[in-house]
Amino acid sequence: MKNLVLIFAIFTLVFVSCDPKDDNPIVVVDNILSGDIENDSTLDASVEYILNGPLHVVNGGKLRIPAGTVIKAKKGFNKYILVETGGQIFINGTAEKPVTLTSAEATPSTGDWGGLVINGKAILSGATGKVTTSTTEIQPSALYGGNVDNDNSGEITYLKLLYTGAKSSADVEHNGLTLNGVGSGTKIENLFIVSAADDGVEFFGGSVSVKNLLVVNSDDDMFDVTQGWKGTLDNAFGIWEAGYASNESDPRGLELDGNLDGKTPDDINQSNFKFKNITVVNKSTFQMHDAIKLRRGATAEITNILIKGEGDNIKDIIDLVDGAGNGTAASKIDYKVTGATSTKVTNPDGATITVNAANTGADTSVFGWTSYTNF
Repeated sequence: MKNLVLIFAIFTLVFVSCDPKDDNPIVVVDNILSGDIENDSTLDASVEYILNGPLHVVNGGKLRIPAGTVIKAKKGFNKYILVETGGQIFINGTAEKPVTLTSAEATPSTGDWGGLVINGKAILSGATGKVTTSTTEIQPSALYGGNVDNDNSGEITYLKLLYTGAKSSADVEHNGLTLNGVGSGTKIENLFIVSAADDGVEFFGGSVSVKNLLVVNSDDDMFDVTQGWKGTLDNAFGIWEAGYASNESDPRGLELDGNLDGKTPDDINQSNFKFKNITVVNKSTFQMHDAIKLRRGATAEITNILIKGEGDNIKDIIDLVDGAGNGTAASKIDYKVTGATSTKVTNPDGATITVNAANTGADTSVFGWTSYTNF
Protein backbone atom coordinates (compact mmCIF):
# COMPACT_ATOMS: atom_id res chain seq x y z
CA MET A 1 0.00 0.00 0.00
CA LYS A 2 1.19 3.49 -0.70
CA ASN A 3 1.78 5.75 2.29
CA LEU A 4 -0.27 8.88 2.78
CA VAL A 5 1.34 11.93 1.26
CA LEU A 6 0.10 15.41 2.04
CA ILE A 7 1.31 18.60 0.44
CA PHE A 8 1.53 22.03 2.07
CA ALA A 9 3.24 24.94 0.19
CA ILE A 10 5.55 24.63 -2.75
CA PHE A 11 9.07 23.55 -1.82
CA THR A 12 8.06 23.32 1.84
CA LEU A 13 7.92 20.11 3.86
CA VAL A 14 6.06 20.07 7.17
CA PHE A 15 6.18 16.95 9.33
CA VAL A 16 2.91 16.39 11.14
CA SER A 17 3.16 14.83 14.59
CA CYS A 18 3.08 11.04 14.79
CA ASP A 19 3.76 8.35 17.32
CA PRO A 20 7.34 8.81 18.58
CA LYS A 21 8.13 5.22 17.61
CA ASP A 22 6.96 5.77 14.04
CA ASP A 23 9.72 6.45 11.52
CA ASN A 24 7.36 7.27 8.66
CA PRO A 25 5.47 10.47 9.54
CA ILE A 26 3.04 12.19 7.20
CA VAL A 27 4.78 14.59 4.86
CA VAL A 28 2.85 17.73 3.98
CA VAL A 29 3.49 19.32 0.57
CA ASP A 30 0.87 21.69 -0.98
CA ASN A 31 -1.96 20.63 1.45
CA ILE A 32 -3.22 17.68 -0.67
CA LEU A 33 -4.77 14.77 1.23
CA SER A 34 -5.34 11.24 -0.12
CA GLY A 35 -3.95 7.71 0.02
CA ASP A 36 -3.49 5.19 2.84
CA ILE A 37 -2.78 5.90 6.49
CA GLU A 38 -0.85 2.98 7.91
CA ASN A 39 0.62 4.58 11.04
CA ASP A 40 -0.39 6.92 13.88
CA SER A 41 -0.78 10.28 12.16
CA THR A 42 -2.03 13.66 13.34
CA LEU A 43 -3.12 16.49 11.06
CA ASP A 44 -2.25 20.13 11.67
CA ALA A 45 -5.19 22.39 12.53
CA SER A 46 -3.39 25.38 11.00
CA VAL A 47 -3.48 23.77 7.54
CA GLU A 48 -6.63 23.78 5.38
CA TYR A 49 -6.48 20.40 3.66
CA ILE A 50 -7.83 19.44 0.23
CA LEU A 51 -9.15 15.88 -0.14
CA ASN A 52 -8.53 14.96 -3.79
CA GLY A 53 -9.07 11.20 -3.69
CA PRO A 54 -9.95 8.29 -1.41
CA LEU A 55 -8.36 8.46 2.03
CA HIS A 56 -8.18 5.05 3.72
CA VAL A 57 -7.22 4.50 7.35
CA VAL A 58 -6.09 0.89 7.02
CA ASN A 59 -5.71 -1.87 9.60
CA GLY A 60 -3.39 -0.59 12.32
CA GLY A 61 -3.54 3.00 11.14
CA LYS A 62 -4.77 5.91 13.25
CA LEU A 63 -5.86 9.31 11.95
CA ARG A 64 -6.07 12.11 14.51
CA ILE A 65 -7.83 15.32 13.49
CA PRO A 66 -7.45 18.11 16.06
CA ALA A 67 -9.98 20.79 16.97
CA GLY A 68 -10.50 23.46 14.34
CA THR A 69 -9.21 21.43 11.40
CA VAL A 70 -10.90 22.04 8.02
CA ILE A 71 -10.81 19.48 5.19
CA LYS A 72 -12.35 20.47 1.85
CA ALA A 73 -13.09 17.69 -0.62
CA LYS A 74 -12.87 18.02 -4.39
CA LYS A 75 -16.09 17.09 -6.13
CA GLY A 76 -16.67 13.44 -6.98
CA PHE A 77 -17.70 9.99 -5.83
CA ASN A 78 -14.13 8.90 -5.06
CA LYS A 79 -13.47 11.72 -2.64
CA TYR A 80 -14.19 10.14 0.74
CA ILE A 81 -12.64 9.04 4.03
CA LEU A 82 -12.89 5.32 4.84
CA VAL A 83 -11.76 3.88 8.16
CA GLU A 84 -11.21 0.20 7.49
CA THR A 85 -11.56 -2.58 10.06
CA GLY A 86 -8.66 -2.36 12.46
CA GLY A 87 -8.13 1.31 11.69
CA GLN A 88 -9.15 4.16 13.97
CA ILE A 89 -10.13 7.81 13.57
CA PHE A 90 -10.02 10.42 16.32
CA ILE A 91 -11.89 13.61 15.42
CA ASN A 92 -11.24 15.80 18.43
CA GLY A 93 -13.35 18.87 17.80
CA THR A 94 -14.71 21.11 20.53
CA ALA A 95 -17.79 23.32 20.75
CA GLU A 96 -15.55 26.36 20.20
CA LYS A 97 -13.46 24.71 17.46
CA PRO A 98 -15.36 21.95 15.67
CA VAL A 99 -13.75 19.90 12.90
CA THR A 100 -15.26 20.59 9.47
CA LEU A 101 -15.36 18.17 6.52
CA THR A 102 -16.93 19.94 3.55
CA SER A 103 -16.94 20.54 -0.19
CA ALA A 104 -14.18 22.48 -1.92
CA GLU A 105 -16.64 23.83 -4.49
CA ALA A 106 -17.07 27.61 -4.61
CA THR A 107 -20.83 27.05 -4.51
CA PRO A 108 -21.25 23.77 -2.64
CA SER A 109 -24.32 21.58 -3.13
CA THR A 110 -25.88 18.33 -1.99
CA GLY A 111 -23.77 15.28 -2.82
CA ASP A 112 -20.56 17.02 -3.87
CA TRP A 113 -18.28 14.43 -2.24
CA GLY A 114 -18.38 11.07 -0.52
CA GLY A 115 -18.35 11.69 3.21
CA LEU A 116 -17.13 9.59 6.12
CA VAL A 117 -17.42 5.78 6.26
CA ILE A 118 -16.33 3.72 9.27
CA ASN A 119 -15.97 -0.07 9.14
CA GLY A 120 -15.88 -2.08 12.35
CA LYS A 121 -15.79 -5.71 13.48
CA ALA A 122 -19.10 -5.83 15.39
CA ILE A 123 -21.93 -8.30 14.82
CA LEU A 124 -24.23 -8.08 11.78
CA SER A 125 -27.48 -9.90 11.16
CA GLY A 126 -26.83 -13.23 9.47
CA ALA A 127 -27.30 -16.98 9.35
CA THR A 128 -27.16 -19.11 12.49
CA GLY A 129 -23.71 -20.49 13.26
CA LYS A 130 -21.78 -18.10 11.04
CA VAL A 131 -19.76 -14.95 11.64
CA THR A 132 -21.20 -12.51 9.13
CA THR A 133 -19.16 -9.99 7.17
CA SER A 134 -20.26 -7.71 4.39
CA THR A 135 -18.73 -5.61 1.61
CA THR A 136 -18.56 -1.84 1.75
CA GLU A 137 -20.94 -0.32 -0.76
CA ILE A 138 -18.48 2.25 -2.05
CA GLN A 139 -15.38 -0.01 -1.88
CA PRO A 140 -16.23 -3.75 -2.21
CA SER A 141 -12.72 -4.88 -1.26
CA ALA A 142 -13.14 -3.41 2.24
CA LEU A 143 -15.06 -5.85 4.46
CA TYR A 144 -16.85 -5.02 7.69
CA GLY A 145 -18.55 -6.98 10.46
CA GLY A 146 -17.46 -9.87 12.65
CA ASN A 147 -18.01 -10.92 16.25
CA VAL A 148 -16.35 -8.14 18.29
CA ASP A 149 -19.29 -6.11 19.59
CA ASN A 150 -17.07 -3.86 21.74
CA ASP A 151 -14.78 -3.07 18.81
CA ASN A 152 -13.25 0.42 18.98
CA SER A 153 -12.92 2.43 15.76
CA GLY A 154 -11.94 5.61 17.62
CA GLU A 155 -13.78 8.74 18.72
CA ILE A 156 -15.70 11.56 17.01
CA THR A 157 -16.74 14.73 18.82
CA TYR A 158 -17.97 18.06 17.43
CA LEU A 159 -17.89 17.33 13.72
CA LYS A 160 -19.54 19.16 10.81
CA LEU A 161 -20.17 16.93 7.75
CA LEU A 162 -21.37 19.07 4.87
CA TYR A 163 -22.52 18.38 1.25
CA THR A 164 -21.77 14.65 1.27
CA GLY A 165 -23.41 11.66 -0.42
CA ALA A 166 -21.93 11.55 -3.93
CA LYS A 167 -23.11 8.54 -5.94
CA SER A 168 -21.87 6.46 -8.84
CA SER A 169 -25.33 5.00 -9.50
CA ALA A 170 -28.77 4.92 -7.91
CA ASP A 171 -27.70 1.86 -5.88
CA VAL A 172 -24.11 2.84 -5.03
CA GLU A 173 -23.96 6.02 -3.00
CA HIS A 174 -22.53 7.57 0.13
CA ASN A 175 -24.42 8.93 3.13
CA GLY A 176 -23.50 11.79 5.39
CA LEU A 177 -22.06 9.34 7.92
CA THR A 178 -21.97 5.59 7.25
CA LEU A 179 -21.40 3.26 10.21
CA ASN A 180 -20.68 -0.30 9.04
CA GLY A 181 -20.49 -2.87 11.82
CA VAL A 182 -19.07 -0.26 14.19
CA GLY A 183 -18.63 -1.48 17.75
CA SER A 184 -19.74 -0.10 21.10
CA GLY A 185 -16.16 0.84 22.02
CA THR A 186 -16.41 3.73 19.53
CA LYS A 187 -17.54 7.13 20.84
CA ILE A 188 -19.62 9.38 18.55
CA GLU A 189 -21.16 12.57 19.93
CA ASN A 190 -22.08 16.05 18.68
CA LEU A 191 -22.47 15.90 14.90
CA PHE A 192 -23.94 18.35 12.37
CA ILE A 193 -24.79 16.82 8.98
CA VAL A 194 -26.09 19.08 6.20
CA SER A 195 -27.24 18.33 2.63
CA ALA A 196 -26.33 14.65 2.39
CA ALA A 197 -27.45 13.23 -0.95
CA ASP A 198 -28.59 9.96 0.62
CA ASP A 199 -29.26 9.42 4.34
CA GLY A 200 -28.02 11.70 7.09
CA VAL A 201 -26.66 8.70 8.99
CA GLU A 202 -27.02 4.99 8.27
CA PHE A 203 -26.21 2.18 10.69
CA PHE A 204 -25.30 -1.09 8.96
CA GLY A 205 -25.32 -3.48 11.90
CA GLY A 206 -22.93 -3.11 14.79
CA SER A 207 -23.51 -1.83 18.30
CA VAL A 208 -22.21 1.75 18.32
CA SER A 209 -24.32 4.46 19.96
CA VAL A 210 -24.58 8.09 18.81
CA LYS A 211 -25.56 11.12 20.88
CA ASN A 212 -26.47 14.71 19.91
CA LEU A 213 -26.99 14.55 16.14
CA LEU A 214 -28.45 17.31 13.96
CA VAL A 215 -29.36 16.42 10.35
CA VAL A 216 -30.54 19.11 7.92
CA ASN A 217 -31.99 18.48 4.43
CA SER A 218 -30.84 14.92 3.83
CA ASP A 219 -31.99 13.93 0.35
CA ASP A 220 -33.31 10.56 1.52
CA ASP A 221 -33.86 9.42 5.11
CA MET A 222 -32.77 11.42 8.12
CA PHE A 223 -31.89 8.34 10.21
CA ASP A 224 -31.53 4.87 8.66
CA VAL A 225 -31.00 1.48 10.34
CA THR A 226 -30.36 -1.92 8.77
CA GLN A 227 -28.42 -5.22 9.00
CA GLY A 228 -28.74 -5.83 12.73
CA TRP A 229 -27.83 -2.58 14.49
CA LYS A 230 -28.34 -2.70 18.26
CA GLY A 231 -27.14 0.59 19.68
CA THR A 232 -28.86 3.75 20.90
CA LEU A 233 -29.46 7.05 19.12
CA ASP A 234 -29.97 9.69 21.81
CA ASN A 235 -30.99 13.30 21.20
CA ALA A 236 -31.28 13.60 17.42
CA PHE A 237 -33.01 16.33 15.43
CA GLY A 238 -33.83 15.91 11.73
CA ILE A 239 -35.34 18.67 9.61
CA TRP A 240 -36.39 19.39 6.03
CA GLU A 241 -36.43 23.14 5.64
CA ALA A 242 -38.89 25.24 3.63
CA GLY A 243 -38.07 24.84 -0.07
CA TYR A 244 -36.62 21.35 0.39
CA ALA A 245 -37.33 18.75 -2.31
CA SER A 246 -35.99 15.20 -2.54
CA ASN A 247 -34.72 13.27 -5.56
CA GLU A 248 -35.73 9.99 -3.88
CA SER A 249 -39.03 8.15 -4.32
CA ASP A 250 -39.74 7.47 -0.63
CA PRO A 251 -37.71 9.67 1.72
CA ARG A 252 -38.45 9.26 5.41
CA GLY A 253 -37.67 10.56 8.84
CA LEU A 254 -36.74 7.14 10.27
CA GLU A 255 -36.24 4.08 8.04
CA LEU A 256 -35.62 1.09 10.28
CA ASP A 257 -34.84 -2.39 8.88
CA GLY A 258 -33.92 -5.58 10.69
CA ASN A 259 -31.88 -7.27 7.95
CA LEU A 260 -30.16 -5.95 4.83
CA ASP A 261 -32.76 -4.98 2.22
CA GLY A 262 -35.23 -7.53 3.61
CA LYS A 263 -33.51 -10.31 1.64
CA THR A 264 -32.70 -12.60 4.60
CA PRO A 265 -35.76 -12.64 6.89
CA ASP A 266 -34.53 -15.73 8.78
CA ASP A 267 -31.38 -13.99 10.03
CA ILE A 268 -30.49 -13.98 13.70
CA ASN A 269 -29.17 -10.79 15.35
CA GLN A 270 -31.58 -8.55 13.47
CA SER A 271 -31.79 -4.87 14.41
CA ASN A 272 -32.94 -4.33 18.00
CA PHE A 273 -32.20 -0.78 19.11
CA LYS A 274 -33.30 2.34 20.95
CA PHE A 275 -34.14 5.83 19.73
CA LYS A 276 -34.80 8.36 22.46
CA ASN A 277 -35.31 12.13 22.52
CA ILE A 278 -35.88 12.51 18.78
CA THR A 279 -37.46 15.26 16.67
CA VAL A 280 -38.51 14.90 13.02
CA VAL A 281 -39.58 18.13 11.28
CA ASN A 282 -40.90 18.75 7.77
CA LYS A 283 -41.26 22.47 6.98
CA SER A 284 -41.37 21.94 3.21
CA THR A 285 -44.26 21.27 0.83
CA PHE A 286 -42.51 18.05 -0.26
CA GLN A 287 -44.41 15.13 1.27
CA MET A 288 -42.51 12.88 3.64
CA HIS A 289 -43.36 9.26 2.85
CA ASP A 290 -43.28 8.08 6.48
CA ALA A 291 -42.14 9.77 9.65
CA ILE A 292 -41.33 6.31 11.03
CA LYS A 293 -41.02 3.19 8.84
CA LEU A 294 -40.25 0.09 10.95
CA ARG A 295 -39.98 -3.12 8.94
CA ARG A 296 -38.12 -6.25 7.83
CA GLY A 297 -37.75 -7.89 11.24
CA ALA A 298 -36.61 -4.81 13.15
CA THR A 299 -37.41 -4.33 16.82
CA ALA A 300 -37.34 -0.78 18.11
CA GLU A 301 -37.89 1.02 21.39
CA ILE A 302 -38.62 4.64 20.47
CA THR A 303 -39.34 7.07 23.29
CA ASN A 304 -39.94 10.82 23.44
CA ILE A 305 -40.21 11.33 19.69
CA LEU A 306 -41.86 14.51 18.41
CA ILE A 307 -43.05 14.65 14.80
CA LYS A 308 -43.78 18.09 13.35
CA GLY A 309 -45.39 18.69 9.98
CA GLU A 310 -47.50 21.24 8.16
CA GLY A 311 -50.83 20.19 6.67
CA ASP A 312 -50.54 17.06 4.52
CA ASN A 313 -46.74 17.09 4.13
CA ILE A 314 -46.36 13.79 6.04
CA LYS A 315 -48.14 10.84 4.41
CA ASP A 316 -47.84 8.23 7.21
CA ILE A 317 -46.94 8.90 10.81
CA ILE A 318 -45.93 5.31 11.62
CA ASP A 319 -45.93 2.27 9.32
CA LEU A 320 -44.84 -1.23 10.37
CA VAL A 321 -45.81 -2.96 7.11
CA ASP A 322 -43.47 -4.04 4.32
CA GLY A 323 -43.57 -6.63 1.55
CA ALA A 324 -40.22 -8.01 2.73
CA GLY A 325 -41.38 -8.32 6.36
CA ASN A 326 -43.07 -6.21 9.01
CA GLY A 327 -41.67 -4.60 12.13
CA THR A 328 -41.93 -6.89 15.16
CA ALA A 329 -44.70 -7.00 17.75
CA ALA A 330 -42.05 -6.56 20.46
CA SER A 331 -41.47 -2.97 19.33
CA LYS A 332 -42.54 -0.02 21.49
CA ILE A 333 -43.13 3.51 20.23
CA ASP A 334 -44.46 6.52 22.10
CA TYR A 335 -44.93 9.59 19.95
CA LYS A 336 -46.48 13.01 19.56
CA VAL A 337 -47.49 14.79 16.34
CA THR A 338 -48.01 18.52 15.84
CA GLY A 339 -49.02 20.43 12.73
CA ALA A 340 -49.49 17.50 10.37
CA THR A 341 -53.01 16.49 9.40
CA SER A 342 -52.09 12.83 8.92
CA THR A 343 -52.75 10.51 11.85
CA LYS A 344 -52.12 7.28 9.93
CA VAL A 345 -50.56 4.50 11.99
CA THR A 346 -50.31 1.01 10.48
CA ASN A 347 -49.48 -1.71 13.01
CA PRO A 348 -50.75 -5.14 11.93
CA ASP A 349 -48.78 -7.29 14.37
CA GLY A 350 -49.63 -5.47 17.58
CA ALA A 351 -46.54 -3.54 18.56
CA THR A 352 -47.08 -1.18 21.51
CA ILE A 353 -47.72 2.25 19.98
CA THR A 354 -49.03 5.08 22.14
CA VAL A 355 -49.55 8.81 21.85
CA ASN A 356 -47.76 10.76 24.55
CA ALA A 357 -48.78 14.41 24.77
CA ALA A 358 -45.85 15.15 27.08
CA ASN A 359 -43.19 14.38 24.46
CA THR A 360 -40.74 17.22 23.80
CA GLY A 361 -38.31 15.53 21.41
CA ALA A 362 -34.67 16.52 21.13
CA ASP A 363 -32.98 19.10 23.33
CA THR A 364 -31.86 21.67 20.74
CA SER A 365 -29.81 23.68 23.24
CA VAL A 366 -26.90 21.26 22.79
CA PHE A 367 -26.61 22.26 19.11
CA GLY A 368 -25.59 25.86 19.82
CA TRP A 369 -22.03 25.12 18.61
CA THR A 370 -23.39 24.59 15.05
CA SER A 371 -24.86 28.14 14.84
CA TYR A 372 -27.99 26.56 13.31
CA THR A 373 -31.16 28.36 14.43
CA ASN A 374 -34.01 27.20 12.14
CA PHE A 375 -35.49 24.69 14.59
